[in-house]
Amino acid sequence: MELNVEEIMEILPHRYPMLLVDKITELVPMDYAVGVKSVTMNEPFFQGHFPGHPVMPGALICEAMAQVGGVALQYPEENRGLIPLFTGMDHVRFRSPVLPGDQMVTKAVIKKIIGRMGKVHCECSVEGVHKAEADFLFYLLDPNEGPEDKK
Repeated sequence: MELNVEEIMEILPHRYPMLLVDKITELVPMDYAVGVKSVTMNEPFFQGHFPGHPVMPGALICEAMAQVGGVALQYPEENRGLIPLFTGMDHVRFRSPVLPGDQMVTKAVIKKIIGRMGKVHCECSVEGVHKAEADFLFYLLDPNEGPEDKK
């Protein structure tokens, strides 16, 4: 299954400039997804990170990877409208920088789900060169829950 950016926006709550996945090239809901982010010099973060030597910030690489996992998690109708929140990140490693002109490919594999909490393992690469990996812990928040519902 493949998804374009319009279909991704029907699943994820993110919008520009925080939507960091352009298309999904493979998807097995609640199992795994492969997504692509085309990184261009027009990205707003390159103005300050770093002038004269633009590098995609590691935090945004993590966000881009997690969004691919979010598509796999939120594709099922019962998870639509829930807000994916980080509860932790483990084993985060950056192997080499992501630069303007790169096409970042992320594979996100859902490792464990208990209720609305779980773990996703992500790895990203550019032209087959491994760039980063991480395990993301998440909670799918129902926006209709009040603070008293989360205790």
